[in-house]
Amino acid sequence: MSTPPPTRYPLFSRFLHWLMAILLLGMVILGYYMKSLPMSPVKFQLYSWHKWTGISVLTLVVVRLLWRYTHRLPSLPHSMSVISIWAAKIGHLFLYGLMLAIPITGWLMSSAKGIPTVMFGLYPLPDLISKNKELGNTLVTVHIWLNYALITMVIAHVMAALKHQFIDRDRIFSRITLRFTPEKKT
Repeated sequence: MSTPPPTRYPLFSRFLHWLMAILLLGMVILGYYMKSLPMSPVKFQLYSWHKWTGISVLTLVVVRLLWRYTHRLPSLPHSMSVISIWAAKIGHLFLYGLMLAIPITGWLMSSAKGIPTVMFGLYPLPDLISKNKELGNTLVTVHIWLNYALITMVIAHVMAALKHQFIDRDRIFSRITLRFTPEKKT
């Protein structure tokens, strides 16, 4: 007899979800703020922090994907339509894809512009591609548009969560909250 799926995500999944939400929000805000600054040591330091955090996000996304595919997920409510289920799956696929693509394009952009990525100011990461100013400029545009796509997807994700919480009242949002109470056995 197989065990029923959990009613909530494991604590580690929930922690990663909210940690990444905070990091991504901070990265978008920092990205737009530092673009507005004139060239200065402060701007270079902010760019370094942005790159460190981007590589950390990339690492966390990989950890999150490995964890997700090695642990059972809670079932979706039976009240959800087939279209809603597919929309949720496609939405999550896009979110994960963007969380991978954005830091990778940032790293590629730095490599193409000939600006090394040095984690925490101590560990130089290899360039992913050779220096190419034109490609670097193209990657800047791609990086920005991927961020717009991420912002759009996050808004859709939050709106869906709010719909589930306040309209459907199907307790789907409670599966990802950071309550530290143990899951009830049924």
